[in-house]
Amino acid sequence: MLSNQAWIALSLFILAYGVIVSEKIHRTKIALIGAICILLFRVMPQEEAIRLIDFNTIGLLIGMMIIVAITSKTGLFQYMAVKAAKAVGGEPVKILVVFFWLTALCSALLDNVTTVLLFTSVTFAISDILQLNPIPFLVAEIIASNIGGTATLIGDPPNIMIGSATGLGFNDFIINLSIPILTITIATNLILYWLYRKDLKIAAEQRQRVMTLDESSFLIDLPLMKKCIAILCLTILGFMLHQFLHLDSATVAMSGAALLLLIGKLEPEEVFKEIEWNTIFFFIGLFVLVGGLEVTGIIHMVAQWAMDVTHGNVIMMHFLILWLSAIGSAFVDNIPFVATMIPLIKSMGEIGKMDVTSLWWTLSLGACLGGNGTLIGASANVVVSSLAAAHGRPISFMGYMKIAFPLMILSIIISNIYIYFAYLL
Repeated sequence: MLSNQAWIALSLFILAYGVIVSEKIHRTKIALIGAICILLFRVMPQEEAIRLIDFNTIGLLIGMMIIVAITSKTGLFQYMAVKAAKAVGGEPVKILVVFFWLTALCSALLDNVTTVLLFTSVTFAISDILQLNPIPFLVAEIIASNIGGTATLIGDPPNIMIGSATGLGFNDFIINLSIPILTITIATNLILYWLYRKDLKIAAEQRQRVMTLDESSFLIDLPLMKKCIAILCLTILGFMLHQFLHLDSATVAMSGAALLLLIGKLEPEEVFKEIEWNTIFFFIGLFVLVGGLEVTGIIHMVAQWAMDVTHGNVIMMHFLILWLSAIGSAFVDNIPFVATMIPLIKSMGEIGKMDVTSLWWTLSLGACLGGNGTLIGASANVVVSSLAAAHGRPISFMGYMKIAFPLMILSIIISNIYIYFAYLL
């Protein structure tokens, strides 16, 4: 039987979840209100709630947002995009392929929300010059950002949360996820090329417009750009070595951010305005909401149910988590979904007295790739669709889903095959 406090925690979580999915009220407001209600209804004391906030995840996000915010002021990302477009002769379908790979790569090294923010503005500029519908480019960039972000610790918020909760490092993610992600990236890119090859054709004079762009004109602060590149490289190196240096990933990210703030000679207020504080406070509220389920024993009960359903069968357990995560994350933002799954998998490991390391890779693949399924599946999707609507080119929910959902299913099938042969044979 559930206690009164458990019923309160569960009710608040379901209510908050439902409102977040409906998008009637901003998700950050709901997460914070839900967290405050957890305290007001005495589900747990304030000290316990603060302890359950994962400040390693918060610090990593803020640190990377600061580094990217400063770097974006130099025009480096825009320069790279225009240079890439000119390198393929202004051919739209080739531009789509290049932007797809650039988005995937940048999402792996930075984070997918920041990456799509940068590439979306360049996409609109180039599509205006070519007089083309920007939606095929935007759809490809959404999908690429979620695929590329799956490959590393810092690429996608769910991975940041998994890494922070388990102690798995930057190298662990690359070693375990690079093979399936590279395979999925190639397969998805080929399919998108085939789907859009006839829609992205233009006259020779339109292609010439791209070739006349001066990419160097986008570089507005060369001295700062050199500093940003140096700090970004050092930070990425720090992520690769943080396990050997016995430093948390948040410490590495915040060190890079603090150093760049110092040598970049920018006012902190100017930089802090660029940080996605909505995302940060959404995480904080979410950690407290999920913590309510944890401290009242609900997560342990769900874990026991999962063990009973799979009868402790390790193969069934992996497949259940993979497909549950993928389908769930397609229709509900993958951040709250993963926040719920992390303590659940830990409980499954404790109940079954088993090593659950491979389940973390299963959760990562399911949640991150599942986010591609619909426009509300991941934060990057919501950001791009909002920007597209603001530019008068809204992306249809069903139009996007018709392209992205089958591709998501394909990516999960590839992941399923990889998980079986890599961990279960």
